[in-house]
Amino acid sequence: MTYDYDLFVIGAGSGGLASSKRAASYGAKVAIAENDLVGGTCVIRGCVPKKLMVYASTFSHLYEDAVGYGWSPVESSFDWEKLITTVDTEVRRLSKLHISFLEKAGVELISGYAKFIDPHTVEVGDKKFTAAKILIAVGGEARRVPIPGIEHAITSREIFLQKEQPKRLAIWGGGYIGVEFACIMNGLGSKVSQIIRSELILKDFDTDIRTNVQEGMINHGIEILTESSINHIEKTPEGLKLTLSGTSEGTLIVDALLCATGRLPNLEKLALENAGVEIDKGSIAVTKDSRTSQPHIFAVGDCSNRINLTPIAIAEGRAFADTQFGHNPKAINYENVPSAVFSQPEAGTVGLTESQARAKFGDSIKCYTAKFRPMFHALTGADEKTFVKLIVETNTDRVLGVHMVGKDAGEIIQGMAIAVNMGATKKDFDATIGIHPSTAEEFVTLR
Repeated sequence: MTYDYDLFVIGAGSGGLASSKRAASYGAKVAIAENDLVGGTCVIRGCVPKKLMVYASTFSHLYEDAVGYGWSPVESSFDWEKLITTVDTEVRRLSKLHISFLEKAGVELISGYAKFIDPHTVEVGDKKFTAAKILIAVGGEARRVPIPGIEHAITSREIFLQKEQPKRLAIWGGGYIGVEFACIMNGLGSKVSQIIRSELILKDFDTDIRTNVQEGMINHGIEILTESSINHIEKTPEGLKLTLSGTSEGTLIVDALLCATGRLPNLEKLALENAGVEIDKGSIAVTKDSRTSQPHIFAVGDCSNRINLTPIAIAEGRAFADTQFGHNPKAINYENVPSAVFSQPEAGTVGLTESQARAKFGDSIKCYTAKFRPMFHALTGADEKTFVKLIVETNTDRVLGVHMVGKDAGEIIQGMAIAVNMGATKKDFDATIGIHPSTAEEFVTLR
């Protein structure tokens, strides 16, 4: 049978862009469909605009810190509208850049929602397209908890589009998205209350990471309402009235509520049933080579049942293209994937948490930790601490996990991830000469 395309990609986010360009480089005829701006969650309403807002939010602390170094106090003001406008301009510039990359690669961009008609046919608007292979890369979407009044809440999609800065902001959820925006908005001058169901933020991270980040956030003035939830949201003349349950039972009046209670694969409009693609717990079920229950349909990124990180989606997309069109089979290693939380203080991690390591290796686990005031704050007087941790399996001396809370944690852990993936031992760390004075040298001086 003759098809319109060798590959049809649904979704022009990180995974879709990477796979389509790589497949086209092997000579495949490729089309990619996207209903939104090209770039996906990361470029449009995730990593990129969020990190720009992180940068913006740090200046308020720097103005204060500068006084300890001899600079005169600064009476500054913040323009929310200017920040939102300039961030949006940069997002749109990057989106256009990605479109130009598709054009140079010879990938046809089709605007609109794509949905399945049958296993080899998709429909976009009033047009139908057939393909020998189809890749689903639609990413995820913010989840809203179905409680009365939830329509008044915003998500991480809308936070970048608010015309006015909420002076009183509640954030519901203790994951990395909620934590990062709590720190961003606090740094920009909003009064932030974060509502979490457990005692600590950042579930599934190492306990020391969770404790130290939460401690730092509280020191910066963020109110964290632990073991609490929201039962009802009501719009009143004074603002949004939140009815809370749990240890913080009562009401809270805010200007806006950011619902950061998780994300779900964005599968609703795909009509996967028409293609016979199986779903596993809300995600597309895939094999190691990203193949779905249909042998010619594949899925990568946040819509599949694997790790939801932008670099993972990119790696999966390229591995798919290399395997299917480059005749160079590749598989992704999902062990020791580094990650960072761009909170204030920042966190970075790679490898096993302490609890994971002890569950796997028992008493042969030894942890090396240090907590100290970073040199930068020796003159500022700020109550800031940096925390570093190595998790070692004593029978082999291998470093199983590296964790850090403090400035530039993400940058430092990226380098540590190479060592962990190469199987570095504690002796290898000890034999490495540190860069002095630096925070990173603490990892090679832990005893």
